[in-house]
Amino acid sequence: MRIQSLDAYHVLIPLRSQVKHASHARTDTHSIVVCCRLDDGTEGWGEGLPRAYVTGETIETAWEQFRSADWPRMLGEPIHDLSHAIALCDRIRLDAVSPPGQRDCFGNSLRCAVELAVLDAVARACGRPLSDVTTLVAETEGLRQNEKRVRYSAVLTALSPVKAVLRSVAFRLFGFNQCKMKVGVAGTDDRAAVLRVRRAFGGGCDLRVDANEAWTCRELESHVAPLVPLGITSLEQPVPHGEVEGLAAVRSRLGVPVMLDESLCSQSDAQRAIEHGTCDLFNIRLSKCGGFVPSLRIAAAAARAGLGYQLGCQVGETGILSAAGRHFATSVAGIRYREGSFDRLLVAERLTTEDLTFGFGGWAPALRDPGLGVTIDRDGLERVTIARENRRVAA
Repeated sequence: MRIQSLDAYHVLIPLRSQVKHASHARTDTHSIVVCCRLDDGTEGWGEGLPRAYVTGETIETAWEQFRSADWPRMLGEPIHDLSHAIALCDRIRLDAVSPPGQRDCFGNSLRCAVELAVLDAVARACGRPLSDVTTLVAETEGLRQNEKRVRYSAVLTALSPVKAVLRSVAFRLFGFNQCKMKVGVAGTDDRAAVLRVRRAFGGGCDLRVDANEAWTCRELESHVAPLVPLGITSLEQPVPHGEVEGLAAVRSRLGVPVMLDESLCSQSDAQRAIEHGTCDLFNIRLSKCGGFVPSLRIAAAAARAGLGYQLGCQVGETGILSAAGRHFATSVAGIRYREGSFDRLLVAERLTTEDLTFGFGGWAPALRDPGLGVTIDRDGLERVTIARENRRVAA
């Protein structure tokens, strides 16, 4: 089989309500969706969400990278099986169209969209689910599993005190046993906010916090100390990426495990974190980490170093990334927390005919059909498409 063409869609996904944290507030999200078409007509789909405050990307830079990349050189060859497709995706390079001085994660959202589209198409053609990719990546030996279902975590964005309590009670009644809440928003008393949520959820809830780069290393201990007695189980990205090295000196004094997110976007980020001792956990999100296979390798690196890891998601992911995340979640062992599959609860257009929203308690079943196991809602895609580009990459 050969790749016949790649189609890229710039889409604007409206959210059902505003999502706010210390770094940003949004009511919609600009994303890039890619369709990979094989010469037998099989199609695969991928999605990426550029975030300037995470990887330095914007939808404009992702779009320019797609238009400028030498796709025929990178992808125009026969593909024999899913293993060969993985090797082909390993050769995707966007360096030539990356501005100087950018981190090596610049371009990861586009890379994720293209990689998922290629893997989805080839897996469909081979009659294999995307989760089989985990069994074909050498680094994942010892991490492979085949779960029938997985459990997702609740997430609380920055809300008013009343809304936070009501949402927490609703999550508790819905059966969630894990919750992440945003802290560090200017003008908010974080201790009071966490205490309200803790009381509403009860002591049996695994409650963690995410500061989204809100603090500095110098002030970190004073911000965290009031939260530790409330039983928080991890602290996510407390300082900006530019200060992340300073976490090595203060981490042991915080009394709570530190998780990296905005500072954990590539294999080199993971290696630096391990070598410098800046964290206890990784937040692995497919789009910011460059796709399914790079995310597998980051999880494997964490496991080898004795670090924990969670599967995260980005605000505004549609059913395409929800499906990819589900395959990751059910095929990778040792994931501490799982976020994602918010589909109908968060986005007005999920782009798939299937509703992948988690059920009671956050539980969701594995996807067993070939590829991603979902069908694209083409009418929905048409409604949110702003621009489209086509590249034919094989004769």
